[in-house]
Amino acid sequence: MNYFLQKFKAEYFLRLGLGLMYLYSGFDLFVNPRHWYGFVPKWLSQFLLPAVSVDFYLKAQGVGEFLIGLILVALFFRGQLVRAVAWLAAIEMALIIGFVGIDPITFRDIGLLGAALALLLILSSNNGKK
Repeated sequence: MNYFLQKFKAEYFLRLGLGLMYLYSGFDLFVNPRHWYGFVPKWLSQFLLPAVSVDFYLKAQGVGEFLIGLILVALFFRGQLVRAVAWLAAIEMALIIGFVGIDPITFRDIGLLGAALALLLILSSNNGKK
């Protein structure tokens, strides 16, 4: 068991879990933006409509989330890039909790925020060794 824990660090499991979630949500946001309309706060959709459509916004978010997922899953990416992506993930989850509000799936967002913060803590404790 000790060999297993040394070989596969917690960082890799956090990156894989968060990365797969972001790949899934990014792909679905891009392909099916209408499925996500209910998660866009009304004030944000009203703010966006003069400039861009909600579809465009959600597709752009999908591309961004897919890229975050790729960076997290591809273990050859290391260092500052992965740390920046962990920050983005934590900020996104905090903003979702703050602006979308409490709903039946908030528990998931709290867990994802915790995972992103844990990954950020692990990466920061490496002192740039990766």
